Amino acid sequence: MSEIKDKIIGLKNFLDSKIIGQEDLIKKLLITMLADGHALVEGAPGLAKTKAIKTLAECITAKYNRIQFTPDLLPSDITGSEIYVAQKGEFEFRKGPVFANLVLADEINRAPAKVQSALLEAMAERQVSVGGKRYLLPELFMVMATQNPIEHEGTYNLPEAQLDRFLMFIKIDQPDAAAERRILDLVRGEVAQTAQEQFAKLQIDDILAARREVLGVHTSEAIEEYLVQLIVATRKPERYDNQLAGQVQYGASPRATIALDRCAKINAWLEGRDFVTPEDIHEVIFDILRHRIILTFEAQAEGVTTDEVISRLLSTVPLP
Repeated sequence: MSEIKDKIIGLKNFLDSKIIGQEDLIKKLLITMLADGHALVEGAPGLAKTKAIKTLAECITAKYNRIQFTPDLLPSDITGSEIYVAQKGEFEFRKGPVFANLVLADEINRAPAKVQSALLEAMAERQVSVGGKRYLLPELFMVMATQNPIEHEGTYNLPEAQLDRFLMFIKIDQPDAAAERRILDLVRGEVAQTAQEQFAKLQIDDILAARREVLGVHTSEAIEEYLVQLIVATRKPERYDNQLAGQVQYGASPRATIALDRCAKINAWLEGRDFVTPEDIHEVIFDILRHRIILTFEAQAEGVTTDEVISRLLSTVPLP
């Protein structure tokens, strides 16, 4: 095992010890960061969504900013704006909170579309344009946006085209009873201020080196064909299953193919392998496709979910 991989696995184990019961969220956040993407996380309040990315930022020599989205937020509150400096007699650009390595966009669906677009443009272009000038964002730049599945009053749903900008759409559930007891022990220790385990911070260069190392993971032709067939099945479901054909209105774009390939490689790398297996694809496919498949009106009326459609895809498309 390489030194870089040791550091990343150590980071994952440390985060698992601090964010109890959300091992899947931690793993998917690391995959998103190593894939140079962004994550949308949906879960009820109190499930450590905010703590997860904050703790991750504390383990890296990276700048972290949190943006609380509200209905009265303006695009300039995110990107920054030009301010007139009287002493110099000119305008000066003051950077907004998006100029950081890790950005938490809390309750992104509470702000209107123009504000969401300002953040999503920064995510896609890795730059901000203000006053006819372009300002580049850092090389390590990841946005974790959250939304609450319970409250829908006063929210603005993200359009499907903008959802596609997120590499992963992660849904998290309540922890089980055993994890709940461990959470109690952890919080009691923090309140009592007992000695906490310290983590040797990773450098940004370590993350960039891990990204390069992941590219060496091999994907066989048979696995590539299987991956492509899964994506094609979302666009032409009638070739595979009549029931699927009546449930899927629009399938996944080529962006999903690229994301699935990259994330499967990273999952294999984290599991200690230098080759991709179908299990690596199955591990990440739900998070990559659940926001990229648009269901028909009939399927929505029947209460069918995208996760159920993806499960049927996996059972329909033959394994390599």
